[in-house]
Amino acid sequence: MRVAGILLHITSLPSPFGVGDLGPNAYKFVDFLYASGQKLWQVLPLNPTCVEYGNSPYYSISLFAGNPLLISPELLCKDGLLSEKDLEGYQVQRDKVDYPTAWAIKESLLEKAYRNFSENEEYRSFVEENAYWLEDYCRFKALRDKYKKPWNAWESESTEGLEDKVKKEKFLQFVFFKQWKALKAYANSKGIKIMGDLPIYPAFDSSDVWSNRHLFKLDENNNPYVVAGVPPDYFSKEGQLWGNPVYNWERLKEEGFSWWIKRIRHNLGLFDLLRLDHFRGFVAYYEVPASEKTAVRGRWVSAPAEEFFTKLKEEFPDFPFVAEDLGLITPDVEEMRDRFSFPGMKVLVFAFESENHPYMPHNYDKNSFVYTSTHDTMPVKGWYLQELNYASKERLFRYLGRELSEEDVSYALIRLAYMSVSKACVIPMQDLLNLGQDARMNTPGRKEGNWEWRLKCLPDESLSVRLKELCLTYGR
Repeated sequence: MRVAGILLHITSLPSPFGVGDLGPNAYKFVDFLYASGQKLWQVLPLNPTCVEYGNSPYYSISLFAGNPLLISPELLCKDGLLSEKDLEGYQVQRDKVDYPTAWAIKESLLEKAYRNFSENEEYRSFVEENAYWLEDYCRFKALRDKYKKPWNAWESESTEGLEDKVKKEKFLQFVFFKQWKALKAYANSKGIKIMGDLPIYPAFDSSDVWSNRHLFKLDENNNPYVVAGVPPDYFSKEGQLWGNPVYNWERLKEEGFSWWIKRIRHNLGLFDLLRLDHFRGFVAYYEVPASEKTAVRGRWVSAPAEEFFTKLKEEFPDFPFVAEDLGLITPDVEEMRDRFSFPGMKVLVFAFESENHPYMPHNYDKNSFVYTSTHDTMPVKGWYLQELNYASKERLFRYLGRELSEEDVSYALIRLAYMSVSKACVIPMQDLLNLGQDARMNTPGRKEGNWEWRLKCLPDESLSVRLKELCLTYGR
């Protein structure tokens, strides 16, 4: 089945509270997808983000928890936990996500909602079903907020005196997952599947590492002695030093990969499909000594990919995974991807760097997902104006059989994606609106100013009509 979809993160939705959330505009966006003939909505990770980590959803304090920042105050009103009067004075208009302001708004409103909440059977069932990660996360969050430093520098791991804080964190997770699952059910009722994103690593200062330290490469003082990254590539001449701790894959293997299985099962309760971030890291991962300032002096280490993916296949026979196989991909990674029939990603803004590039549409196979651009690249219009050199531009014109202007380049690449043989075509909202460099979501390696782009309002009917026509024309 050939399908089309849109990449738009929750934070990028319009909302009156400084950041997109799971409220009314998320439902209106589902209606837009349905009216546009779209079958997929791809989002970025929904895990908690931190201002001190640049608000990155790929650098989280928990790979299981949801981000309270995305909770909708308007839906809390519908549940009777807030009143319309409570929302007065909290509404702000910002062209971009203002994280400090949004956090201040949400923390104040969520505190009120918590004080108005009485435990019920639904809440107790949630706490019981999710105890395997929820207890550790809520204790970790309470202690982290108390000590305001990494967990290996805490004076104590006792939560005595923090019982109310732990309980509040459970409430926040209950509300987040209740709102998310209701939104997903609405999307599914319209025939739309939601594709989630599974970051490969947690942050060091995370509940996951704190409660599973034996699964990571840590020294006797619980400091990482090697950290994750990637070597020099398209995005950076010095590579990317992510700083996340890397897994002790031997221990994971000894335990039957049970931590990963729990994590993926949890996420498949939230999403219909999962994009496996940094897929090549499951075959061989890049580790850098923790003392290094750049990622240049790292090394590749093999991981037990075959055993791991075989276990995944046993546990999840439907295998609803997509491999993020971008960047430096070696033959062993391609062989593993193809052996287990993972769909790979094709990205058109990389396709014209050389003659007969693998990402040119005539080189695709059906088992792939094609994108015009991604959250890590410049949107198509910005790429065309800022990054495309003369030779690549000539290659693009020759491929299409005509010259392009900045006003029609995005649509030309969208059509290429739609007409390709790839079974799924996913277009970032920025490209659908033909936006330039100011709409870039993330610049890898840059610590600030990322994850801030958002829609001022939802797209109008004319875009919906255009997308539906593309679906009809190209059988999606």
